[in-house]
Amino acid sequence: MATVSLTKPKEITVRGIILGVLITLIFTAAQVYLGLKVGLTFATSIPAAVISMALLSAFKSATIQENNIVQTIASAAGTLASVIFVLPGLLMIGWWANVPFWPTFGACAIGGVLGVMYTVPLRRALVSQSTLPYPEGVAAAEVLKVGTSSRSGAAEGKAGLSAVIWGSLASALFAAFAAAKLMAGEVAIYFRAGQGATGIGASSSLALIGAGHLMGITVGIAMLAGLAIAWGILVPLMTSMNPMPALSAADHALGVWSREVRIIGAGAIGAAAIATLAGLAKPVIGGLRSAMAAARHAKTEGAVIERAEQDIPIFIVGLVTLIAMAPAGWLLASFLQDGVLAGLSVPLVAVGVGFILVAGIFAAAVCGYMAGLIGSSNSPVSGIAILTILGASLCVGMVGRHVMGPEVAHALIAFALFVTTVVLAVAVIGNDNLQDLKTGQLVGATPWKQQVALLIGVAAGSAVVPPVLELLNGAYGFAGAPNVNAISSTPLAAPQATLISTLAKGVIGGDLPWNLIGYGALIGLILVVINFVLKKASHDKYSLPPLGVGLAIYLPSAVTAPVVVGAFGGWFYERAVSKRTWGEPAKRMGVLIMSGFIVGESLFNVALAGLIVSTGTGEPLAIANGLSEGQTMIVATLLGAGLVIALYRWAATNARRVHV
Repeated sequence: MATVSLTKPKEITVRGIILGVLITLIFTAAQVYLGLKVGLTFATSIPAAVISMALLSAFKSATIQENNIVQTIASAAGTLASVIFVLPGLLMIGWWANVPFWPTFGACAIGGVLGVMYTVPLRRALVSQSTLPYPEGVAAAEVLKVGTSSRSGAAEGKAGLSAVIWGSLASALFAAFAAAKLMAGEVAIYFRAGQGATGIGASSSLALIGAGHLMGITVGIAMLAGLAIAWGILVPLMTSMNPMPALSAADHALGVWSREVRIIGAGAIGAAAIATLAGLAKPVIGGLRSAMAAARHAKTEGAVIERAEQDIPIFIVGLVTLIAMAPAGWLLASFLQDGVLAGLSVPLVAVGVGFILVAGIFAAAVCGYMAGLIGSSNSPVSGIAILTILGASLCVGMVGRHVMGPEVAHALIAFALFVTTVVLAVAVIGNDNLQDLKTGQLVGATPWKQQVALLIGVAAGSAVVPPVLELLNGAYGFAGAPNVNAISSTPLAAPQATLISTLAKGVIGGDLPWNLIGYGALIGLILVVINFVLKKASHDKYSLPPLGVGLAIYLPSAVTAPVVVGAFGGWFYERAVSKRTWGEPAKRMGVLIMSGFIVGESLFNVALAGLIVSTGTGEPLAIANGLSEGQTMIVATLLGAGLVIALYRWAATNARRVHV
């Protein structure tokens, strides 16, 4: 694919920065809610690019490179929000009652800056001189090219903005119906299976339908397999082994799932993540060697570097990295101040800073390579988080082992979680940086300007995460946390943070149910073998991602079932339009509607959290009605299906209209 080349295109502009920051603020708030509810986030590059093109089309001087800078800034939202996979663990273990702004901002910002710096030296080897496919980076570049290259492209850009808006309004309306109690928040059925029990539940959520569409059919099938293993095999089997006739089928099934099956799912995720990362070791090491060779070659040649190959100078990269260690050390020291670990603050800070430096480089390189291989959204960040918390827990546990006691163990767990938050920020921004740089390469952007743009996005996203997290903590609280200030009686699950904090407690406190973890690890390894055989037999045409299966065992069925429905719905829709001349625009329009589903529902629930906090009422929108539980489930099913089908039809109709 040819790149676009201009001598000095307009790239970083005041209007572009303002627009990028505004989109970042909105998408980060949406991502924080979605991640806390379901443990998943979505890529924001494409919807951000469409919004940018539609709004900047009012200016004749707008360029494709300027639009690219906007999506680069906004893409920080889709990645930096992933720190909520760890951070709520500090609330769950009772270390924090509220989310402090500056420590949270500092962890996100320092990690984000390091994520950009660590991946700058990798750009030549892993982007410009690489054959890695970068599926999301290429897709974002195609959207930018189509939207700015012709009149029909401009028309598609405007239609795309409408798609995001309509999707957002539809999902916000759907969520409002649930909040008003005019329909069920979950469609579920549980029943006896001999001495045991099982069932299935599905959250009434268009955001999850949208997430499933964006993840695709391969992940959808993997999650369906996970649902079958969890609720078709493990729950019936384990409830039969421990019959409780006094409990309802729902309470029996859900109780065994949360106490036992979920731990098995955690083991499956861990084994699948380690196997996946081990399989990437060879190409990652090869990529790093290539990067160092490219740097040496550029230095010895001493030639003038073309604009499209200009990174932030390596001297500045090294200087910023070293300077960032000072605030990182101060941040960790502040975290330990006046606590039971104050006497160990010097060795703990030294270990923490060293771990951030070394583990951060490894995590950024691995995540950056995986972004090129399978895309940012599919990158197994959960695996990186699991390995990081295990490493951090072992390191800080060794420092504090000679003074170990209940209070010390509690403090060490909190410190390990905080260090992991910084490393995870490094990893996810490194992941995003290389994906964005691939988009930039294809549209003729200047790398160093994109890297600066991402730093701006990091700053904006870091400022949004703490207040949104605290708002949601005040309104809903988190499952398993003391929830001192929570008003609503339905806490957010924060499933990834639950897993990470459980692992930290298990490593430092030694109280993990290792037998269940072992069973899960065995299932994970079997899934790795099945995936390997399937890919070999089909010549990479088919796969069953073991991480997707493990996640569906670990996550509640209320989360995974709608994702599966969305994946299959998206597959049927794309098959239906693929043979049409306007099929590609229709597919892009579908992606934008589904992105709107996620944004609309998430922002509505953030706003609802604000209403809950301001009114002090757990259900401020609830309307008394005479509908039975079964009737509200029927309303939710029919309304949800109607909205999805209607908007798919709208997408196809508008794609046909703008296509010439």
